[in-house]
Amino acid sequence: MADLSVLSNTLAVLEKYNFNFQKKYGQNFLIDSHILDGIIDGAEITKDDCVLEIGPGIGTMTQRLCERARFVIAVEIDKKLIPILNDTLSEYDNKLIINEDVLKVDINELCEKYNNKKPIKVVANLPYYITTPIIMDLFESKVPLESITVMVQKEVADRMKVGPGTKDYGALSLAVQFYSKPEVILNVSANCFIPRPNVDSAVIKLSLLTEKIPVRDEAFMFSLIRASFNQRRKTLVNGLANAGINGVTKEAVLSALNEMGISETIRGEALTLEQFALLADTIKKHM
Repeated sequence: MADLSVLSNTLAVLEKYNFNFQKKYGQNFLIDSHILDGIIDGAEITKDDCVLEIGPGIGTMTQRLCERARFVIAVEIDKKLIPILNDTLSEYDNKLIINEDVLKVDINELCEKYNNKKPIKVVANLPYYITTPIIMDLFESKVPLESITVMVQKEVADRMKVGPGTKDYGALSLAVQFYSKPEVILNVSANCFIPRPNVDSAVIKLSLLTEKIPVRDEAFMFSLIRASFNQRRKTLVNGLANAGINGVTKEAVLSALNEMGISETIRGEALTLEQFALLADTIKKHM
């Protein structure tokens, strides 16, 4: 089978099927073998692994995944790519191609059927417009995961791994770090794609934590986190009191901060994940 990381081979496939890139799906295909190998090495794919690939495109990375993993589930939303994938992956019998929006797929059911409920590894070159919803859906749906290794916009990767007091720190940083340990494993130039995107990318590996920071109500904590960053320049007290979260009053927030020994003038961007968890538990107590 032709190596699709070679530009001429990719162009030949696109011409054969008269394929046109769909802007609505944010399609950019990788054409760099070193980056592809770096992603699979970084994800630590072995013959024991069942891999979920989101957005396989024409199968460039899928070919390599099929060679390294025990089984590969490739979920592709664009129906025009399905005949191409059936062609480019025809010699592999350890794969399942699903034509669906990954947000509508029952991944728990797939884990049960193809991996005996054991944790899977996710590998994806995600469309940038839907990066965060897909990652958060994987976390929140309690899918058995070992790791998520994804190509994202470089600034999104930066937001995922930073800590308090930095301009990129926000709700995404806290959500990712609540569920996983983030590590950027590759920076990727826009020149490594066809068509060439307007931004540089990064590959980030999110290794799922076996023990999360204890908090009584995760959903309540994240509602506080989102509210505290919706208006970054406001103090935490004003941001939370005006957010319309059921039962959260200015008095409850003030009482919680005082009990925690934190200044009433602090902003949300200064709090650590541990402090947000404690804040959520303490506000609940004062509600």
